Amino acid sequence: MTRTLDAPSRTGRRWKPRDVGCAVAGAASLALAAGAASTVAVPVDSDLGLLAVLPYPFWAGVVLLNVAFAVALRGDDAGPARRPVMLWLIAVLVLMLFGTAAFVTDIPRGEVAFRHLGIADALSTTQGINPDIDAYFNWPGFFALLATILGATGLDPVAVALWAPVFNMSLWLAAMGVLTRYLTRDPRRRWLALWLFCLGNWQDQDYLSPQAFGFFLYLVVIALLVGPLAARTPVFAGFKRTALEWWWRERSPAEPRQAHRVSAIAVVILLVAVICASHQLTPFMLLIAMIALTLSGRVWPSRLPLITAVLLSLWLVYPASAYLVGHPPLEDAGLLAAAEANVVDRVSGTAGHLVVVQVRMALTVVLWLLAAAGALRDWRRGRLDIRVVLLAVSPLVLFPAQAYGGEMLIRVSLFALPFVAVQACSVLLPRHRGWRPSAGAAAGLALTCSMLALLTVTGRFGNAQYDVFTDGEMAAVAAAQRLAPPGSAIISAAHPTPWRSDSYLEHKYRTIDELCQTDLSAEVCGPLVYNYARHNPAGAVLLLTRSSEASLVLQGATSERGFAELEDWLGAQNGVEFVFGNADARAYRVAP
Repeated sequence: MTRTLDAPSRTGRRWKPRDVGCAVAGAASLALAAGAASTVAVPVDSDLGLLAVLPYPFWAGVVLLNVAFAVALRGDDAGPARRPVMLWLIAVLVLMLFGTAAFVTDIPRGEVAFRHLGIADALSTTQGINPDIDAYFNWPGFFALLATILGATGLDPVAVALWAPVFNMSLWLAAMGVLTRYLTRDPRRRWLALWLFCLGNWQDQDYLSPQAFGFFLYLVVIALLVGPLAARTPVFAGFKRTALEWWWRERSPAEPRQAHRVSAIAVVILLVAVICASHQLTPFMLLIAMIALTLSGRVWPSRLPLITAVLLSLWLVYPASAYLVGHPPLEDAGLLAAAEANVVDRVSGTAGHLVVVQVRMALTVVLWLLAAAGALRDWRRGRLDIRVVLLAVSPLVLFPAQAYGGEMLIRVSLFALPFVAVQACSVLLPRHRGWRPSAGAAAGLALTCSMLALLTVTGRFGNAQYDVFTDGEMAAVAAAQRLAPPGSAIISAAHPTPWRSDSYLEHKYRTIDELCQTDLSAEVCGPLVYNYARHNPAGAVLLLTRSSEASLVLQGATSERGFAELEDWLGAQNGVEFVFGNADARAYRVAP
């Protein structure tokens, strides 16, 4: 009798042919994608980014992986072998989408990662934190942690920055995996939500940054709010006095869970404090999400928004006061100002760059439309989870509050993405738990995911012409820092420059587009740059790289001819000496 009962259990633990086939297909797709990406030569010369230069085997690997996922999703969800197969496929997807640049080059992509390494190095080599240096030193939590980890482990900072997108995405998925367990009991919906979260992540905020760290902690806090700290009686009666008094009172949980919830509250408060000390925007996103969940009656400790607001205010009033003195929080608030900075100013440049911008918008719109259709379907069937809806739309509140350098819409879409992905599953997996998709439904899902992957790769790596650097540019940056004496200025054409990873505090770092604003012509911009460099007491080094020039041309700030005229004008001035050059960069020393 016992052997008869144990037989089905042993059978369920065996790998079925479908599982083996999906795992092999995942390995084959990774081999295709990695091998194809490793053949891409840098610099990338197309204004479509990697989309124009990735060989067809890469795309074959993308399609194969999505087919394998759709087939695995049709498997018996009671089979114990299904979990490692799904985890393996998601790991392959992360490597393909977020590790592509690491297969192309061994230089970290994007200028900001180098800057963050320099800040961590400055914190480890100087005594104390000086908030008057720049904005980063007003929120030093992430950089102090990074400096500690690099110093304790001896890891190569460049390698850490190179693989940071893969590592950060893995952390995000781990937190979201816990979060989705509280939002749905259907394992297929959980796997698909993780998959869509990867496919919709074009925002490119997973590099070595406080934003990536803060977003991970944000997901952890939200998981605690909808899990251990969820309210037993999710009812909000309105804004009458009696209702508000009830809302303000602590709703007592069941006694067996009291210690568990108290521990969760302590963890949430600790994480809120870390977030406040690490990033400017994430605490506000978290506060809005807390308020939305609390007003809906979905959170047990109703005072958490107040505690979060107090912690955030204290950090802004004291540690970050040096930055806020010159940058009031609502200085550029307003819907029109936000729309101009986040939409109008970005829809300019070359034809290829405009295609990349439009692809990003289209991908976001498609995911939101799928989520809206899923919410409508769930509402009609009486299964709508208001928590998912609130968490998806609450980041929109911050859009008109701050332009955030033209990146507020990017951050809003990032914070909404996990819950948009969860809600979109209601359309792509519309039936009840335990429903097994047909072959036609699986084929449609594979096709949809493949198209989303194409859009994501285009959106993420559309700026590869100026955010993928070459060895020549790295050599030029090293030469500029070697030639520039302490206290001098290093002037680059634009921010896509792999600089400031060391000697962060020894030089003044400026860019031509910052000094000249909108007019980069030789007649107007040349004298501004020249006078700034000449009047600097220690002189300056003018660093002109291929990537910085490409960024200005792609975004419509200047043309190749206009940039060449500006360089010729600067090189012909008194006290300007050509000191370094290669195929990708030139450097000029400007005497004070």
